[in-house]
Amino acid sequence: MSLPTVHIIDDEQQVADMLAEFVHLTGYQANIYTQAMQFFEQNKPGDENSILILDLNMPNMDGIEVMRQLAETGYVLPIILVSGYDMGVLHSAEQLARAHSLEIIASLSKPLKMEALREILQVYSQDGMDAKTSSISNELQLTASELKTAIYSNQLVVHYQPQVDIKSGALVGAEALVRWQHPNHGLIYPDLFIPLAEKKGLISGLTEQVIKQAVGQILKWKSEGLMIHVSVNISAENITSLTLPEQLIDLLNHHELDASMLTLEVTESALMSELVTSLDILTRLRMKGIELSIDDFGTGYSSLSQLYRVPFTELKVDQSFVMKMQYDEDAKGIVKTCIMLGQELNMKVVAEGVEDKEIMALLSEMGCDIAQGYHIAKSMPADELVQWENNRV
Repeated sequence: MSLPTVHIIDDEQQVADMLAEFVHLTGYQANIYTQAMQFFEQNKPGDENSILILDLNMPNMDGIEVMRQLAETGYVLPIILVSGYDMGVLHSAEQLARAHSLEIIASLSKPLKMEALREILQVYSQDGMDAKTSSISNELQLTASELKTAIYSNQLVVHYQPQVDIKSGALVGAEALVRWQHPNHGLIYPDLFIPLAEKKGLISGLTEQVIKQAVGQILKWKSEGLMIHVSVNISAENITSLTLPEQLIDLLNHHELDASMLTLEVTESALMSELVTSLDILTRLRMKGIELSIDDFGTGYSSLSQLYRVPFTELKVDQSFVMKMQYDEDAKGIVKTCIMLGQELNMKVVAEGVEDKEIMALLSEMGCDIAQGYHIAKSMPADELVQWENNRV
């Protein structure tokens, strides 16, 4: 698939021309609109292969009004927000866009740093577009019956994304990421079937299969001389199952595996569903030696209270902050604060979304413990991870 067209809405002709020239140099096509209504008159909803660079401060129709009209008229193109306002305004606009279910790639302050824009477009072309064209159309209709068959007939496969110690560079862990190897449609990514599993009551069975595969893989790596901790994401339904601690410890004991080799990642939103039961389950999991990670930290509504209530051993800084560190001082400040907070609470701190060596260097300066992201490696099948590690040595 060709690179997306970049639409530029900015009332300053000189700025728009400069952006268009730079966009062309990076390999994209560019269209300029100095009035927002020009964009709506010349384009129709449904052009999925495009990106919008949107200035917030414009006469007649400002950027906030543009986002409102995008949402009301069904446009789905991802957006890069730019503005001469302070970052607080940009962040508020970003949250508003997400409330409208619009996709925000990044927010940039004027004067623009073209290197930051280049990196954003590069990451999007490698990551966002790859995800959208993975091997299956987003329009594919998957059924609960198909997914149930997949769960119990070995169609689920687990890929692993390496996690490395920032100081030493050593491989210390991997996050287990489930895929569906569909017999007709090929490899399906989780964003297309996890919501279905949660809606149809299949998430517990799916998570059980992922954990079984992860435990089996830990044992296989151990036999090959690799001691790799594995993290598995669990849902709100999982942490309200009163039998989960016993099931997991029975599985680990059966394989004579140290419980600390397994980490369960829980999001803040999952914790809020049934807080008392969740606290019951998670506390008992920790008592049995299983590690607990709070995932997507900083994106919920009660982060500090969750850290106080739940015995987490790991704090995972959300990639939405990590990826913006080089050009967004507020994001950089949030990452730094998360690292300091995690260390004060005796937790390992993992930064996800580490896309380049500059971000890695910043995290090292801040004292972050562990990094995960495309700069290190993409997720991969287990045997490829072993080969990847051997090639590094």
